[in-house]
Amino acid sequence: MRNKTKKLRRRDILLGASVITGATILASCDDKIDGGTPKDPKDSASISKNITQWRMVTCWPRDFPGGGTGSQNLAKRITEASDGRLEIKNFAAGELVPAFEVFDAVREGTAQCGHAAPYYWIAKHKAIPFFCTVPGGMTASEKAAWIIYGGGQELWDEVYAEFGVKSFLAGNTGVQMGGWFQKEINSLEDFQGIKMRMPGLGAEVINRMGGTAVNMPAGEIMPALQSGVIDAAEWVGPWNDLALGFYKVAKYYYGPGFHEGGTTNELVMNKKSYESLNEDLKIIVKVCCHAAAIEVPSEYFAYSGLSLEILKKDHNVDVRSFPKDVIKQMFLISKEVVAETASYGELHARVFDSWNKFLQQSMQYQKYGDYGFMRDRAMAYADI
Repeated sequence: MRNKTKKLRRRDILLGASVITGATILASCDDKIDGGTPKDPKDSASISKNITQWRMVTCWPRDFPGGGTGSQNLAKRITEASDGRLEIKNFAAGELVPAFEVFDAVREGTAQCGHAAPYYWIAKHKAIPFFCTVPGGMTASEKAAWIIYGGGQELWDEVYAEFGVKSFLAGNTGVQMGGWFQKEINSLEDFQGIKMRMPGLGAEVINRMGGTAVNMPAGEIMPALQSGVIDAAEWVGPWNDLALGFYKVAKYYYGPGFHEGGTTNELVMNKKSYESLNEDLKIIVKVCCHAAAIEVPSEYFAYSGLSLEILKKDHNVDVRSFPKDVIKQMFLISKEVVAETASYGELHARVFDSWNKFLQQSMQYQKYGDYGFMRDRAMAYADI
């Protein structure tokens, strides 16, 4: 029975990858799809039925594993949990707005909410990546603990209030891989001159290592690798990377990465739209978001292991870890880059101080927590 179940899951992953190959084209689309205009949220029939209708724009191709499916499930869950009183219609990247215009679309009211990775908005405010991920930073569980119980949500609200938006945790990819490379990485010198897809503060680390960081949405990465616009790329991890087909153009797959220990997805909402909701609907939105913050990383973890096996056995991908001296330099540079954000302003400093204090506390505890347990488990099972 176990083998039969595993075979079914393997087939589902492969089928999903074949579907995504075509769907990713939408992620970089610059035009709205004709005939895709949603029903006006102020439609008279909806008002008479006491129904609030929201548009959700996203950074992900439709049905894309994790991000795309996670946003679709979140929209469906909020709609169902509210008994249809808050009806959310999901739009994939390019269907209403391009992937990297989600934040502005929500801020301006083109859409009432969006699903995205907050570090895409680093140009808006240099403190925003702390609520998503920063190089050398927190894991998914550490990030959730800081945001929910360590004062992170209040600081996030303060940063976003400047833009008239409000967010909740709504997913996480977990630890991400270091990326796909067309040549081996044996030393820090191998990053000299390399052009690599990398978002957020991780981009500055790549730049300081001698490379050139380029950010682009999912649908543009594969064509950029094929054409030589970039030499290397990180996206997420085995589950997503298999779906995008990076193994076809780059055989060296390094991990884990230094740059994303646990990358948060958010439900970003127009603040006025959120505040206009009844209190019970606000609670439903928050609870559904936090449910996604548990379910999505669990799904990533479950399917990434199987996807990694497929990449190695079916596609002969050379999976490696970065050399230890390279890893050390990556983290040292990351520490410098992240600490520098405190100098950008008073709010930046408060965000960094809160984040850093929580991280240091977590690192002390982790010796006896998950890290300590996993270290000892690996030692015990080393000969098996």
